[in-house]
Amino acid sequence: MYKFLNNNLIAVFFSVSILVLFSAFFIEYVLGYEACNLCLLGRLPYFFIILFSLFFFFMKKFKKIILTLIFMSFVSSIFISFYHYGIEQGFFNETLVCQIKALNQGLTPGELLQGFENSKSKSCKDVNFKIFGLSLATINLFISLILSIITLKYILKNEKNK
Repeated sequence: MYKFLNNNLIAVFFSVSILVLFSAFFIEYVLGYEACNLCLLGRLPYFFIILFSLFFFFMKKFKKIILTLIFMSFVSSIFISFYHYGIEQGFFNETLVCQIKALNQGLTPGELLQGFENSKSKSCKDVNFKIFGLSLATINLFISLILSIITLKYILKNEKNK
């Protein structure tokens, strides 16, 4: 039963991560909504979760470590999305991450310094796309929070059963 639950849980994490990334790319490239720097940064934990999920199925010895890394990825996603939500709501000020011209352009250090001076990137506090009245940062916060709680409960349950 443990192996069945273990593999299904990881399959859910893998599937949700694929769905989240597919949705983000669809909204950005098909629907034409520009992603801010924090949106781009918020995708990184899902890439790691996909990678860790694949490792989980092939590396039998390190399943507990990999599950812990998946949990840490969800927690990092919580922090990024909470911070992004806070900027959208005006709780926090935008930092350099939001003001750098574009994180995905592969800038040289000189271009990066010039980018600080005449930054024209999309503001992290502008919400152009909503689903059911919620920004994508808010939805990401809920998804990450729920999945991190499930992961933590599963890790603690398996520790107790040993």
